[in-house]
Amino acid sequence: MQKITQTAGRNQLGNFAPDFAHYNDDVLFGENWNNQDIDVKTRCIITVVALMSSGITDNSLVYHLQNAKAHGVTKAEIAAIVTHAAFYAGWPKAWAVFNLAKTVWTEDAHMEDAKAAHAASMAFPIGAPNDAFAQYFTGQSYLAPISTAQVGVFNVTFEPGCRNNWHIHHADKGGGQILVCVAGRGYYQEWGKEPKEMKPGDCINIPAGVKHWHGAAPDSWFSHLAIEVPGENGSNEWLEPVDDAQYGGLK
Repeated sequence: MQKITQTAGRNQLGNFAPDFAHYNDDVLFGENWNNQDIDVKTRCIITVVALMSSGITDNSLVYHLQNAKAHGVTKAEIAAIVTHAAFYAGWPKAWAVFNLAKTVWTEDAHMEDAKAAHAASMAFPIGAPNDAFAQYFTGQSYLAPISTAQVGVFNVTFEPGCRNNWHIHHADKGGGQILVCVAGRGYYQEWGKEPKEMKPGDCINIPAGVKHWHGAAPDSWFSHLAIEVPGENGSNEWLEPVDDAQYGGLK
């Protein structure tokens, strides 16, 4: 677990109230917040509810809402937490907290709206977060198996800016992959060649042994069907991430 550190006490009150600064930075946050009997996400939730119950809706609550988001509390979870607490702490207090929480989770709301619009633009599902292959991606991707019986067909969705590492599909005979763009805008690039823009309906044939990457444009969601071409002794070799400067030059 990453250690939580705090310096606000010393930064703001170190000269005026050094004892208070010590208790705030070293005891409250240094010892209490780093106690592992309760996980940090749960501590964040408890703290938000405690401040809400006390009617504290100033910058300290904003900080703890931001801290809760940073430690995994989602927009749906904070909405449920505040709604539940409202029945015990008071309805007006919930309104006050929601007005602050909306600003903290605004980006998430926009992301969810964009994700929903992208999903509505194609016939295939977005699927679940592609956690099994997350180490080979920069950014968030999603995976939806379409067919696993005769030929593997998967709908892979990339959030804006997401792309996979350089990689190679190996096979003694046959093998490789076919990409068919079904929604959004993305790119495909082979080693030593210029990137190719991909839009719905575009198809890319990738022979075995070719080093390449593919992913979303910086400003667009992107989905493609990944079709596994049958081959003998097939395998994937994952390589280095796409250079940020090189990717940043795409439009």
